This record gives sequence, structure tokens and C-alpha cells, in this order.
Amino acid sequence: MNPSRLLPSLLAGFVLLSSTTHAADHVVYTGGEGPGKGKHVVLLAGDEEYRSEESLPMLGQILNRHHGFKATVCFSLNDKGEIDPKAGNSLSHPEALDSADLIVMLLRFRYWADATTQRFKAAVNRGVPIVALRTSTHPFNHPKDGPWGAWAWNHESGGWGKKVLGETWGSHWGKHKCEATRSVIEPGAEDHPILRGVKDVFGDSDVYEVHPPKDVKVLMRGQVLNGMEPGSEPATHSKKTVHGVEQPVNEPMMPIAWTREYKNEAGTTNKIFCTTMGAATDLLSEDLRRMVVNAVYWGLGMEVP
Repeated sequence: MNPSRLLPSLLAGFVLLSSTTHAADHVVYTGGEGPGKGKHVVLLAGDEEYRSEESLPMLGQILNRHHGFKATVCFSLNDKGEIDPKAGNSLSHPEALDSADLIVMLLRFRYWADATTQRFKAAVNRGVPIVALRTSTHPFNHPKDGPWGAWAWNHESGGWGKKVLGETWGSHWGKHKCEATRSVIEPGAEDHPILRGVKDVFGDSDVYEVHPPKDVKVLMRGQVLNGMEPGSEPATHSKKTVHGVEQPVNEPMMPIAWTREYKNEAGTTNKIFCTTMGAATDLLSEDLRRMVVNAVYWGLGMEVP
């Protein structure tokens, strides 16, 4: 990440591609036509490794230009107003959450101010659907002795990710930056709307170790590859899980995409789609992009194209 690249410079490129409005700290894609017109998707970018500051504007443009959704992208900014994923205390324009119909998030170890966290909590408590990518299983790292300590990824409860999405951080199940991921659709999930038109997902980020609860519906598992190319052979080595069990990395394969219905503390229900894929380079996969867009339609109760 080169923090010298300023947000206005980034937005100048976007403006050529989409009807765009922006302030000094966020971008809004408006004016699209399609089934999503009248719905507001808020995309939250904030991780130090997987370039969500690049991928989420791309997803916002797809949702707007091809599907008609209004899409607002919020970033982590440093004190100079530059996009800086290491600014874990920052979320630009959190006011967008007040009118969100759905949240797409790729967050890691954020520790927002109280007012920002309250806005996010209020959106969740309204029952806003959530599409969570990659490190969003461990999105928060608030001080454990503070008011949001129970949200921290390393809280004994597993934090917000475990409670809401169904999992927190476990381990890199595939060898990080050495073993890529090939998707395998879960038997019985072939006809799920989120998988409509989705056949072959490949990502050069690795499979995460996850053990989601029984109330999730697994849509896809990740085959660990012995290399970084789509044609790489499946890996055959074994690893020890966080629970101390030794098992071959592909027997069984770890889930990489699932749905869940989460009843929040306000009594409303959030439709959840979570995938441990979603690095910017993973989203070179057309079928992964399609799956994420399908999840937006599904979350909003709309017919998936």
C-alpha cells in the first residue's frame, strides 16, 4: 500500500467510468438503471493486506452500472486524508450506514470510535443483510477492556465475527501465499440462488481454517492446491486444527462460502452471506464476482438474475 496516493486522485479515475459523486472521504455511484434502483448498498473497505480499497470500488461500480443499485464506498483514512488501510480507527462517512439497505464488508482488525461503531450496530440491529468477504470473520480489534471489547476477534467468545457470521480467525489452512484455492460446490447446494451461474471459482489467496456452527448452510468448500495456478494439483499434506486434530487439508475441505440467518439483539434477523475468499486478486475470478453480486440480490430478497 502506498499511502501517498490520495483519495481524490483515485476518484478521478472512477468518474470516467460511472456516474459518481464524492466528497473528500468517500465515493457514491449513482444514476444506474436496473433491478437494484432505489436500493442503497454500503461497502466498507478496511484491511491491511487484501486491497479492499481497490476491490470494493470495483464491486460498487458493478452493482451500480450493471444492476442499478446506489453504492457508497467508505474507506480507512489517515490524518492526511489519504486512503490508508493501517488506519484501523477510521471509517470515512459512517453516515452512509444510516440509510444502508445492505452492507458489503471487507474489514480486518478495526477499532472505530464509539459513534461509528454505534452506527454500524444500529444498521445491524435494523436487520440489514450482510455480505462479508475474507477477513471480515475477524473485523474488529477494539480494546478488550473497553465498551466494545466483546466484539474483538480474540475475545473468548470469538467476537463479532463468530457471533454474527459464524466464525472468527482460525488459521491459514492453505499455506499463505503458496497454496491457492479451487472451489468445490457443496452437494445439495447446486440450486441455491447465490450459486446461479457460478461454476468455477479460483483464488490465489489461501483457504482459511473455519468451523462454522451447524446453523449455517455451506454453499462451497475450498480445495487447497499445491501451487498458485488454476491447474495446480490438490495438496495432500496434513495440518493440525485449532482444536488439536490432525487431518489432511482436503479431507474434508474447509467451507469457503455459507449463508446464515442471525437473530440480533434487537430481535430482527440479518441474512448473512460469508465467504473467506475476496482478496482483490481473487475477484479477478468472474464467477466469484457473480457469486458476490448474487448474494446482494439474495440478501435483499430479490430474484437473482
